[in-house]
Amino acid sequence: MQKIILFMMFIFLALSIVSPSNAISLDDASSTQATDGWLWWMTNPFVVTIILCIASIGMVLQLFQPHFSFGGMISIFALFIFYVTHMIAGYATWQSIFILVLGILLLLLELILPGGIVGILGFAAIIISLLSSGTDTIHMAYAILIALIMAFLGMVILMKFFGKKLNMFNKMVLNDSTDTEKGYVSNKNRTELLGLEAITTTPLRPSGTAMLGNERIDVVTEGGYIEAHKKVTIIKVEGVRIVVRESHQE
Repeated sequence: MQKIILFMMFIFLALSIVSPSNAISLDDASSTQATDGWLWWMTNPFVVTIILCIASIGMVLQLFQPHFSFGGMISIFALFIFYVTHMIAGYATWQSIFILVLGILLLLLELILPGGIVGILGFAAIIISLLSSGTDTIHMAYAILIALIMAFLGMVILMKFFGKKLNMFNKMVLNDSTDTEKGYVSNKNRTELLGLEAITTTPLRPSGTAMLGNERIDVVTEGGYIEAHKKVTIIKVEGVRIVVRESHQE
C-alpha cells in the first residue's frame, strides 16, 4: 500500500512538471505565466481529488500503525500542499486553516472522551474547512466524497485481505476478556449444595434465610410460603440464587 501511494505521488509530481502550463517561455512575462499556470494546475479539481485521496489513504495507513509513521507524514504532506497552493491562489484563508486545526484537535480529543459527538464535530469541521478552501464548492464536495470512498476501500482491503487491526485505538479498547478459562467467574455456583437439607430461620415469602449446618444462606422457594424453623431441601442452585422446597412435600 505504501508503494502504491508513492507511485501515485510520483505520477502526480511528474504531471505537474510536464504540464503545458509550466512550459518555459522566452517572453519577459514567462515567470509570472508559469506561476499562474502552476497554481491553476494545483487547484484543478482533478488534481485536488488526487491530493485528497492521497491524504485520506495516508490517514488510513496511520490508523493501522501503533505510532506516528509513514501514513501520517504522507497525509500531512498532502494537506500541506493543498492548503499552501490554495492560499497562494487566494481560495483558502487563515480561517479555513483554523477550522482544520480545530477539527483535528477535536478528533484527537475523541480518543480520550467517549460518546462520539466530539469526533463527529471534528470530522464536520475538517469537511467545512476543505469545502471553504476549494475553487468550487460542488467540485470540492465530489473530491471529498471520492477521497472518503478511497479511504473506506483502503480500510476494507487492509482489514479483509491483510488482516490488519486498528492499532491506534488499542489503548481505547478493552481486549482482555473475563471468561472462566482465565479464572474469572461472575458468581460462585455452589452446585455441591444440591440435595442438602437446611432449617429456615425466617419465613420464606418466598425469600428468606436458612441455616445449613453453621452457615447462614439466602434462599428462595418455588413461589410458595414456608414458615420459620422448617426443614427444607435445596433443589436448585443458579449462581447466588438457591431454591428450596419444604422437605415434607417430597
